[in-house]
Amino acid sequence: MRCGFPANRLRRLRGNPVLADSVRETILTVQNLMMPLFIVEGKGIREPLASLDGVDHLSVDRLEEVVDPALELGVRSFLLFGLPGKKDGRGSSGSDQDGPVQRALRHMSSGYGNQVLLASDVCMCQYTDHGHCGILKEDGSVDNDSTLKRLGEIAVSHGRAGAHMVAPSAMMDGQVGAIRSALDRSGFEGVSVMGYSAKFHSAMYGPFREAANSAPGKGDRSTYQMDPANGREAIREALQDEQEGADLLMVKPSLLYLDVLANLRRETLLPLAAYMVSGEYMMLRHGARAGAIDGKRSMMEAHLALKRAGADIIITYGAREIARWLSQP
Repeated sequence: MRCGFPANRLRRLRGNPVLADSVRETILTVQNLMMPLFIVEGKGIREPLASLDGVDHLSVDRLEEVVDPALELGVRSFLLFGLPGKKDGRGSSGSDQDGPVQRALRHMSSGYGNQVLLASDVCMCQYTDHGHCGILKEDGSVDNDSTLKRLGEIAVSHGRAGAHMVAPSAMMDGQVGAIRSALDRSGFEGVSVMGYSAKFHSAMYGPFREAANSAPGKGDRSTYQMDPANGREAIREALQDEQEGADLLMVKPSLLYLDVLANLRRETLLPLAAYMVSGEYMMLRHGARAGAIDGKRSMMEAHLALKRAGADIIITYGAREIARWLSQP
């Protein structure tokens, strides 16, 4: 051994590809992926979204065109968002049994049974004419406690339609507890709750708001979504959801909040989800189109980073693409 040179050569574990694969610490699998779906009213609709690559507005009768190819690639988990035909101040259509999400849940439950996991977003922003995530007071602020009842009603309507999991994203204090109680009272004890536990007031939601038609008409959501500067508060939010009965916890956005995800992984034994939001996803896509980064490698690396930081479920618009790449030798 040359003087001063370490006896441990870490490159020995990288030189042989079989050995490198054997000692790989983090493995991303198709089972980790959850695919968002945006359901609209009407029939015969499949409209690509200009701001969100690979994502369509879908009517219920055309769901199979997207779901079947995903299933063939091994993607079995889906998160449903709805775009209703009518909106009002209380988001009344959110709990309508003939709403797009409820109809999609019944359709997919009947057609796919236990082949799929059906999760549904529970919020009010898509259903209110003001675009906020709850009922507004006269002064324009969101009324937290009256909103909880509406979130519970929406969650129960999803459970009745066939949801296996509901995912409350409104960031109201006590929303997980209120939804858990509403589900249990209605006989849906088996429906799990995935809390959007640490959902930040982020600049990364732009393309989604076009997809869901959910931008607030006035003001913003900074009084109920989290300050991006507050990592410790994010842990408090998540652990409070755990105390209220959440079965899974989520960090959203994800790539810009890997520290929060990793810190939360150390604080809880619950499964964790990470949502690669529309802005994060499209940054990678635009970077690849500009020739700044390798599209496939960067997308795979980003999803692997989420898994390495502690995510068990990765909600991603690239689910089919990632699944296809994972299946290739």
